[in-house]
Amino acid sequence: MSRLIQARFSLSRFSSIASSRNVRFLSTESNKTDEPFKVEEAETVNMPPPPTEKLLVLGGNGFVGSHICKEALDRGLTVASISRTGRSSIQDSWANSVTWHQGNLLSTDSWKDALKGVTSVISCVGGFGSNSYMYKINGTANINAIRAASEEGVKRFVYISAADFGPVNYLLQGYYEGKRAAETELLTRYPYGGIILRPGFIYGTRRVGSMKLPLGVVGSPLEMILQRAKPLSQIPIVGPLFTPPVNVSAVAKVAVRAATDPVFPPGVIDVHGILRYSQQRSV
Repeated sequence: MSRLIQARFSLSRFSSIASSRNVRFLSTESNKTDEPFKVEEAETVNMPPPPTEKLLVLGGNGFVGSHICKEALDRGLTVASISRTGRSSIQDSWANSVTWHQGNLLSTDSWKDALKGVTSVISCVGGFGSNSYMYKINGTANINAIRAASEEGVKRFVYISAADFGPVNYLLQGYYEGKRAAETELLTRYPYGGIILRPGFIYGTRRVGSMKLPLGVVGSPLEMILQRAKPLSQIPIVGPLFTPPVNVSAVAKVAVRAATDPVFPPGVIDVHGILRYSQQRSV
């Protein structure tokens, strides 16, 4: 027992001496102290930046199209636009960042080169007039664009269509027949990357020449009222007349998200869906 106590005392004394003298027991050489680690700099490699998504807006100089162009630029996309008049008359600074092309969607050869390098397309093309004219602009022109984009390998295509308004559909037969024909073509060519937005009345500040029409004065209150009266839209025949208006900024936001977000669901998005998606945080 006395030997065990003596051994423990010796070990304790040895530890205290080692601590006081800061003895380095892990050193393999008695005449050298530990040296700090040397970190060599990694070789710098110049990597190209990741490719920027390129969006082509059909009808980008119009009321809805111009808001879509601005929204896309704000999200860091490269933006180009095709319209019959070419460059927009908008004097805002963002318009200088858009590549403007002049072309007629009824003549694919006049604009097909603009599809080079494009990853997604948003079409805002539409118009009013005679039934034959409305079918041509809302239907044939968009069908040509959908086919050309598909053949070029464009990944996603968003089409700004229109909500059904019941009896109004019959008064604008060529308009709605053209819209629905374009929708059918889109869902056929783009079963996984085709998105159709069906807004009703789109409000916002609309430019007519040098004048600005503040359509939000009427549209915003109606949106608040009719958005809460969704059951009324289910009434047969007259129900569609209660479709709430939607702000042009909301349409632009959802359109750009649909064109760039690979998990955005394909298919038809009605006005209530547009309002819901516009209130979500962008990815």
